[in-house]
Amino acid sequence: LKINKNIVQWNPNKKSSCNKSFPSLATCWGILLLIMLLRFYISTVLEKQIANLTAETQMLKKKNEELETEKKNLTEIMQQMMTSWSDFNVSRFSILADRKCNRCQAGWDHVESSCYATNDADRDQWKTWEEARENYRGKISDLVVVINEEEMSWTYDDNKGYWIGLRVEDGKWKWLDGRNLNNSSWIDLLSPSDGHCAIPVKDKRFKSVSCNEKNRWICKKKALSV
Repeated sequence: LKINKNIVQWNPNKKSSCNKSFPSLATCWGILLLIMLLRFYISTVLEKQIANLTAETQMLKKKNEELETEKKNLTEIMQQMMTSWSDFNVSRFSILADRKCNRCQAGWDHVESSCYATNDADRDQWKTWEEARENYRGKISDLVVVINEEEMSWTYDDNKGYWIGLRVEDGKWKWLDGRNLNNSSWIDLLSPSDGHCAIPVKDKRFKSVSCNEKNRWICKKKALSV
């Protein structure tokens, strides 16, 4: 019986090569595990960020829809305002056009820059000077103040006459605007007597009569300007 000399003999004091490679293998597994954990962490973080971005995108989309709705509402409001403004301008133009054509109210005569109202009431409705003046005070007018010959011609009457804004104050003939009567040819050559008022009569003159008499009257106010 022959024994093979090449048979490896076991030596209990000799370390195995497997024992030498075990630390390297553990290190590899540790690195691999660390990579996997890092990948899982990064994946989790990214998923969370994606979820947040998705939520923000949805919020922005919703906000954009709300803004679009608000824009649409504002556009409709602006269109309504423009339509109303156009209607207002048309109405305003119509009013101004009417005013331009009718600078005096119905029943008033337009002469140059003034409006005149001649009261030709029946005799039983004639008034004293103060009553006649009071009749038109609430209409932003007063008894007519004659300022020139043309206006004088327009106010005088061949018959009875009309109350105008001229009376005696402190012994002088005064107009309601505070001016003195400077044209002496317009009044009868009589001493001014308190309590007397003037009425225009024929020949373009004024007649002095008691303010308590009853007469018709003429009022005057400024015409509308446009």
